[in-house]
Amino acid sequence: MKEVALEAIARMGQRLSFESVERLGAGLGKLLWAVLKSRRELATEAVEHQLQVSRGEAERIARESFMHSGRSFVEIFKSRDVDWGFAHQKIKIADPEAFERVRTADAPVVVATAHMGAWELLTGMLELYASNDVPKAVVVRRPRGDALANVMKSLRTQPNVEIFHHRNVALKVLRVLRKKGMVGFLVDHNCSTSEAVFLPFLRDFAAVNMGPALLALRSKAYVCPVFLLRDGNGAFEVHCEEMLDTRELTGSREERIQKVCEFYTGAVQRIVQRYPEQWFWMHKRWKTQPAKDWEFPGLFLEERGLK
Repeated sequence: MKEVALEAIARMGQRLSFESVERLGAGLGKLLWAVLKSRRELATEAVEHQLQVSRGEAERIARESFMHSGRSFVEIFKSRDVDWGFAHQKIKIADPEAFERVRTADAPVVVATAHMGAWELLTGMLELYASNDVPKAVVVRRPRGDALANVMKSLRTQPNVEIFHHRNVALKVLRVLRKKGMVGFLVDHNCSTSEAVFLPFLRDFAAVNMGPALLALRSKAYVCPVFLLRDGNGAFEVHCEEMLDTRELTGSREERIQKVCEFYTGAVQRIVQRYPEQWFWMHKRWKTQPAKDWEFPGLFLEERGLK
């Protein structure tokens, strides 16, 4: 019964226009700001500390972040509507040459993105711009509850893009990458110590998931940070950084993993510093911290056949 109700909501959401989704998302953001007091305080304090701004400025950024996040949540309804008509009207490529290098890469590509801007529409972008001859997938966190997980997966799935839930996903991702495919990851999640490389992120250490780095190294892939930002006028701009070629990295396995993690974490940091209002500040990004005796988690690699 729960899944039936969620499917009905999904169908209604898919019938909305992009403009209606924008308004609905903004309203959702305002509601979340009003009722989620603990998250409101968490976000404001994080902005104040991490960006070293005044309390008033931190509150402004955090409030706008809630509006952007509300829009991002609701935009899941429109992922399948990112077609060429939408692209011509609404999407600008900030650096067309860099974007074309990603699109036509001669090796697999790990796309590293974040809870930034219109992240739910990036699956539609991958469907639209990557060649149909290239296998494509996106790795997402599985929400709690089978009903919600199934409906969200259905909303995100594209004809030529697979959706993988993040648990026990390594072999599925490697199958795509070894066919010179493209796989997208959200790399700004907090994660457990067993999965983490601890790196500076803004002013504190954060647990950075090494999974995307491991898989990129195993498949000899490029790593490319890509973000889809709102321009404030109802349109979007793709920000695509230069790719890292993992085939050119040197050093021990641990050193190469850390270099890749530093690469995509640095990209997220730069985009957050430039567009702080569009990042998901209510997330507990710095929750997991390293123990004094923390060591590189080799057991994690062995258990997943990645060592």
